[in-house]
Amino acid sequence: MPENISASKLSRFREAMAGLGLQAYIVPSQDPHQSEYVAPHWQTRSWLTGFTGSAGTAVVTDSHAGLWTDSRYFLQAEQELTGSGFSLEKLKVPHTPEYLSWLAGHLPAGSRIGADSRLLSLGQARAMRRFFEPHGLELAFEDGLVDKIWAGRPPLPKEPARLLAEDLAGQPAREKLDAIRQQMGGVDYYLVTALDEIAWALNIRGQDVDYNPVVISYLVIGQRSAHWFVDPGKVDATVEAGLSKSDVSVHPYEELAGWLLELEGKARVGYDAGGLTAFLYGLLPAEQWASLGSLVAPLKAIRNPAERANLKKAMRKDGVALLRLARWLEHTLAEGEEVTEFEVGQKLTAFRAAQPGYQGDSFGAIVGYQGNGAIVHYSAKAETAAAIRPEGVLLLDSGGQYLEGTTDITRTFALGPVSGEVKDRYTRVLKGYIGLARAVFPEGTTGVQLDILARQHLWAAGLNYGHGTGHGVGHFLNVHEGPQSITPNPRSPKGQQPIQEGMLQSNEPGYYEPGAFGIRIENLELCVLRQEGSHGRFLGFEPQTLFPIATDLVDREMLAPEEVAWLNEYHARVFQELAPLLNEEEQHWLKLACRPLA
Repeated sequence: MPENISASKLSRFREAMAGLGLQAYIVPSQDPHQSEYVAPHWQTRSWLTGFTGSAGTAVVTDSHAGLWTDSRYFLQAEQELTGSGFSLEKLKVPHTPEYLSWLAGHLPAGSRIGADSRLLSLGQARAMRRFFEPHGLELAFEDGLVDKIWAGRPPLPKEPARLLAEDLAGQPAREKLDAIRQQMGGVDYYLVTALDEIAWALNIRGQDVDYNPVVISYLVIGQRSAHWFVDPGKVDATVEAGLSKSDVSVHPYEELAGWLLELEGKARVGYDAGGLTAFLYGLLPAEQWASLGSLVAPLKAIRNPAERANLKKAMRKDGVALLRLARWLEHTLAEGEEVTEFEVGQKLTAFRAAQPGYQGDSFGAIVGYQGNGAIVHYSAKAETAAAIRPEGVLLLDSGGQYLEGTTDITRTFALGPVSGEVKDRYTRVLKGYIGLARAVFPEGTTGVQLDILARQHLWAAGLNYGHGTGHGVGHFLNVHEGPQSITPNPRSPKGQQPIQEGMLQSNEPGYYEPGAFGIRIENLELCVLRQEGSHGRFLGFEPQTLFPIATDLVDREMLAPEEVAWLNEYHARVFQELAPLLNEEEQHWLKLACRPLA
């Protein structure tokens, strides 16, 4: 952002802090629903700093302004923070509040550190207070600071809600709500704050957040009925009638706080400490709250038969779109025409949009040519995107939203001859990908236990990558979801979640050489039962994504026979699934891309 605009924002922010008697202020990335992707109305950290990555925390004192983020965003943050007045503070361990230690080391005892209780989860607020107390620091909730200085703040979205047909959802909302009620125990109500959990439970979809087909709302589930707090203007007669079949009544979004206050002394309310804000928790006495964790995420993560069948349809559509993009890019480069990273992303969106049932992209495409591919969450802009030439490698990470499911795929393409170093790194990544894809493991195995399978061949050469290996994926919902994760971080709650039959997750090892190239291979995989016997149930992964994995980047001598066999079998399936949907020229391209390795 222009330096004078950024400096003005920071100056006004500090003036507001001083007026409230604050020595520091913490600005997180999330909204009141703890979302990863947030509506523009709540993009406070981005507005203040200019950093547009999805993960990061800003901290402002009277003499310093810092942005803490992890290695996925280091290069992006260095570029976007230029002239902002904010310095990049590199997290040593992803997803940890290292800024708390910084504050404790730079502020004297008695300092007041401000935050917005409407944005901090209860879990975050408690952890901050526990950390600050021994240092004599106070966490002070000052909720209106940003409201006073953000001129032209975007309003909350007004997009309509819609029902997801039962043949797509696979289960009526009433059954889902009853399944949640069975876990509520003796509490009277359960409060759902996560937008994707609400959408899943009610079989509702919307357009309130870019890439995430959700509706900004809250859901309170009672023992016999439920209450949906949402902008009534988003709910037409069809949606309201559909909800009434499940005894769900509609209330204005802003009335949740008042509704909860009326429960004082009357009822107990269950909640998830990772999703409930400190503000909402403060509305009722502590004894009326019951910490139950997320009752929805474990149910949502297990794909029912209809969801599994529909996902296969979505994957076929996505594979066709990717194939047409790859052919177009090959032709464009062969003709000597100029094309940029941004244009590739736009063209891919157009090919996806031509597929029936397409609802939008599941995230902004990452199209990284050469050194830009080493920026893990790179976002090409029209005015600065690199021109792509018929040489080097291109990393393409993208996904689509279809009525039948959500996709997320990464491929690395050779656009010309590549060095032995690139082939070595690519083959190590591929070996790691295949190692995890072929894994057979006992029921109860966690993502932390599985992660090494994807890294072992990089580790053997003293190499690594700085992101997790796999995340859960929603069903025509958020491209990132829990409760599971494949990660090397032993402290990650998601990493400690057993991978269960029916869960869908990504498998995406990579390697990144800053300034030179980036490599990543990603498929979505369904956890399936492999065998059952006297030693229990053993699970494995079944790839759902349907698109060839580049073999012209492979050092064939590095692959073991079983790895070659797996790759050939996968490519045979890709051809079998996609060929009937293609014309003759497209089939020929696919046949070459899927030809067996000797």
